Amino acid sequence: MKPIKRALISVSDKTGILDFALELQKYGVEILSTGGTADLLRKGGIPVIQVSDYTGFPEMMDGRIKTLHPRVHGGILARRDVPEHVKAMGDHGIRPIDLVVINLYPFEQTVAQKDCSLEDAIENIDIGGPAMVRSAAKNSKDVVVIVNPTDYSKVLHEMESGAVALETRRRLSRDAFAHTARYDSLIATYLTEKWDDGFPPILNQPFEKVQELRYGENPHQSAALYKESSPLPSEIISARQLQGKELSFNNFIDLNAGWELVKEFDKGAVVIIKHTNPCGVAIGEDQLKTFIGAREVDPISAFGGILGFNRPVTAQTAEEIVKNFVEAVVAPGFDPEALKLFATKKNVRLMQMPEIGSSTDAEKFDLKRIGGGLLVQSRDVLTYVEGQLKEVGARKPNDREMEDMQLAWIVAKHVKSNAIVYAKDHEILGIGAGQMSRVDSARVAIEKARKSLQGAVMASDAFFPFRDSVDEAAKNGITAIISPGGSIRDEEVLQAAEEHKIAMVFTGTRHFKH
Repeated sequence: MKPIKRALISVSDKTGILDFALELQKYGVEILSTGGTADLLRKGGIPVIQVSDYTGFPEMMDGRIKTLHPRVHGGILARRDVPEHVKAMGDHGIRPIDLVVINLYPFEQTVAQKDCSLEDAIENIDIGGPAMVRSAAKNSKDVVVIVNPTDYSKVLHEMESGAVALETRRRLSRDAFAHTARYDSLIATYLTEKWDDGFPPILNQPFEKVQELRYGENPHQSAALYKESSPLPSEIISARQLQGKELSFNNFIDLNAGWELVKEFDKGAVVIIKHTNPCGVAIGEDQLKTFIGAREVDPISAFGGILGFNRPVTAQTAEEIVKNFVEAVVAPGFDPEALKLFATKKNVRLMQMPEIGSSTDAEKFDLKRIGGGLLVQSRDVLTYVEGQLKEVGARKPNDREMEDMQLAWIVAKHVKSNAIVYAKDHEILGIGAGQMSRVDSARVAIEKARKSLQGAVMASDAFFPFRDSVDEAAKNGITAIISPGGSIRDEEVLQAAEEHKIAMVFTGTRHFKH
């Protein structure tokens, strides 16, 4: 490979650029530059040729036109091994550019500002930068392209040997195309949100790799973690790990499930997750008592589970937690004494969330991969509409039953379908998840219950196709049921409730979770 003799440098992220350019100067590399980058390099004592001087064409239109010129793109795109290309360069005074160092106008940072106008956003759409990056990436055999400051040292190391290896050039080319693709997708996503109110014809969702994981759901599967652009502080990707082993693929899924459920509650709440399903939930402002209540719903399943709190974890609660094995704890904070107690269990992952929730959660898409495609839907942020709750039976629920039904209904929303949840006195008593028939979920939840269900309430994530689940509930003392309603057999189901003197409430909202 030929050595680098001429570089074009124009960066918005100026991290490390002065030191990099100083090293290039030692190798006798001629540097072309523009705007603020050129000013910075000159102040650092580095000779710079202004691009406008090189092209003989002034910058204009507030900088919109400066690098879009044949002397720039010809110097990048020309193939050095094609005689016609070399001749054209000579005929038109085009000098080869061997290194392109570009990162783009800060569009992402601009639109993240709360006071960003559409006009400001559009002015921060880079045109010349992506064109040069793509030109250099296309001609990677002859041109080295760098879009990430972390690659400066790697390129310099190879220059010490005389030239940048072809393998490195290819990797940098791939990274450059990924960089411009992400940039364009950020713009498309932003404009979709501004100008559209539906699903875009082409879905652009830029994700950036955060880390590779030890393995996927199973050891024979590889896995990595990616984050979307500008994740919300209330989303699990924004959590800060305070201690513990590296998080696994399954840990992330369970932590997300726990956090999405626990942040639904205004009152203090504790959630225990096992294999994405809640196996224990309780609410109350006495955190220790609430945690014990959640654990006792299903203590066998709670072993090795994921804990979610919507209040900072106290030392008292931490002392109880560390008595048994747990995989991870997610919470908005941890008291200093609690952290000391958790430090005795170094493998327990502690995840601190910066925020509980955000009204903008609803704006995100829910994505599900299928073979050869992607299903996209709005997120299920609705719990129920207060005015749509219908007391449809002759017997009306009392205040305690209504509160417990609302608790059970929130939990049922986060249980895999078919979902049945029993609750009483602000505690979940039994959960039946993922069974192929609803009555089987009702029976599983009964088997899981460690306390009497006498006087408890029942929640079903979808309507009852038959009366059998109501009959099963009645045998075990259930006095009130909340469900969406809407079955062709609603009359049969209501008849069963009437026979057993069970209060029945319809939400009009279904919460399937597949």
